[in-house]
Amino acid sequence: MYTVTKEIYFCYGHRLLNYEGACRYLHGHNGKVEVELGSEKLDGRGMVVDFSEIRNLIKDWIDQTLDHTMLLRRDDPLIPALQEKRERFYVMEDNPTAESIAKLIYDYARSKKLPVMRVTLWETASSFATYRGQ
Repeated sequence: MYTVTKEIYFCYGHRLLNYEGACRYLHGHNGKVEVELGSEKLDGRGMVVDFSEIRNLIKDWIDQTLDHTMLLRRDDPLIPALQEKRERFYVMEDNPTAESIAKLIYDYARSKKLPVMRVTLWETASSFATYRGQ
């Protein structure tokens, strides 16, 4: 099995609803995503996927959708105020935990037909979550 991994850096804000810790308050992170792709065979260029293709598909989507954006659960009462002020936010079905953000990026990569094996989101230098598909 061949694998390639692309690191992508972005900044985001979030808060967790129904949570008692400090993350219940609005705050931000300088996140790092590792997107690992794999294949049993290399393509005609001798690659799993060209790093520039990963950048063009995944990094550009992260930059446009998640970077410098407040990630909120669909029922967060802050959403109407952000809409009124025309602030950037992204609505997620679940709490915007590191786990659910990793899955969001994994699902997006899959939707683009990339052979993604795992996505790891580093929320801090010492804390990360990984999502691997079925």
